[in-house]
Amino acid sequence: MRKRIHQIELFIKYPHNVQKEVFSNLIKHGKGTMFGKEHFFHSIQSYSDFVKQVPIRTYEDLFPYINQTRKGEENVLWPSKVSWFAKSSGTTNAQSKYIPVSKESLEECYFKGGKDMLSFYCNNFPDTNIFDGKGLMLGGSLQKNGMYNFTEGDISAILINNFPFWVNIHRTPDLKTALLNDWEEKLKRIVDQGINSNVTSLTGVPSWMLVLLNKILEKTGAKDIAEIWPNLELYMHGGINFSPYNDQFKQLIPNKKMNYLEAYNASEGFFGIQDQSNVDELLLMLDYGIFYEFIPLEKLKKGEKEAIPLSDVELNKNYALVISTNAGLWRYLIGDVIRFSSTYPYRMKIIGRTKSYINAFGEELMVENSNIAIKTACERTNAQIKDYTVAPIYLSEDAGAHQWLIEFKKPANNVHDFCIHLDVKLKELNSDYQTKRINNLILKKPEIIVLKTGSFYRWMDSKKRLGGQYKIPRLNNDRKIVDEILEQEC
Repeated sequence: MRKRIHQIELFIKYPHNVQKEVFSNLIKHGKGTMFGKEHFFHSIQSYSDFVKQVPIRTYEDLFPYINQTRKGEENVLWPSKVSWFAKSSGTTNAQSKYIPVSKESLEECYFKGGKDMLSFYCNNFPDTNIFDGKGLMLGGSLQKNGMYNFTEGDISAILINNFPFWVNIHRTPDLKTALLNDWEEKLKRIVDQGINSNVTSLTGVPSWMLVLLNKILEKTGAKDIAEIWPNLELYMHGGINFSPYNDQFKQLIPNKKMNYLEAYNASEGFFGIQDQSNVDELLLMLDYGIFYEFIPLEKLKKGEKEAIPLSDVELNKNYALVISTNAGLWRYLIGDVIRFSSTYPYRMKIIGRTKSYINAFGEELMVENSNIAIKTACERTNAQIKDYTVAPIYLSEDAGAHQWLIEFKKPANNVHDFCIHLDVKLKELNSDYQTKRINNLILKKPEIIVLKTGSFYRWMDSKKRLGGQYKIPRLNNDRKIVDEILEQEC
């Protein structure tokens, strides 16, 4: 781990050289593929050649190549055989996206990222006893496609199923339980195995981890998790913004030695890690076989897909992330929005999704705004939330509002006050929102609907999205999800 920290220090010192090397290796490997031949990779000598010959693509644009790979064709996007596909939601042409996972991406990106999280943790907390116990990992499930001989499922399940033996020795639950399809049965078995283990670390998406921890308290009758796992010291999380859940975790785990470590990982790759304790910035990991490009968000909103390399990014600007990977995702617009807080080293914050914002009335409300505002409203009304989602509601031809569906863990003292604090903070954070709220002419005050306990869980269940990496969409420009949930409530 000390050796790895030294390697990381090198890419921090020479970031552009490292990215140039990654770029060259990717082009070298891609030359003989169908995609590489179609885009004349053999003639690419520079980044500018790459830009001219390979257009930026969304999942829908890349789908024909991915579909060929899923049907058993080899050497389409990447030279080595693709045996796994990470399944995630968010596409317009099907219920799920299927992201290819190559042997190289599995080992040089995902596994490397997991080891680096531990390297950073041990470097920051050299007196750790994390390896004296087991790590509880909460993941998804897998399905085997017999016709074309590949496995598909949640990226967390693909990783768990391929972990080396030394990881499984230190992990709970057992492999069979970890990969179960039946979420309710999986939870029951994880609880039964977990309460009898010396768990020192947790890994998983915050919303689902809270479900598990509350099930453990329900089963044992313990007052908190520290009573069951006194040696628990680390929670590694990612996938969704942690701030709305922070207070709940601290109440469930009132251990002063407890630490939290965030990662920026997705089905498409592992991108960033919180390398400093108690700082919410993430270090961009530059040597995972991923070449990074960035589109200024204001340009993307105008339909302009002109990317810049890492060397040209500026501080405090919102960028849509574009990646080329060692699984054959070439100039792929992943859909995430980030903002750099430092360029030496390159540290960033995840702002939201390119499609996860509301602009029904010209308000340009981003997920970053909604997360901060709802956290502030909770703090000022002594409330805790389980989940929320927001959509526009049209009150007249000229005016509308944002309709917030909120499921509380602990209800606000006064929902009216909660709404006021939410609205005030949104105005403070977003000048476009503030302008549209003037005199209630275009955008009226938010409308809050308090959902029954378990509402989001039931909706996720109806969509077969329980567990794994699945999460509630925060902001929506249409009312499809909100209306489905409200109809379910009736």
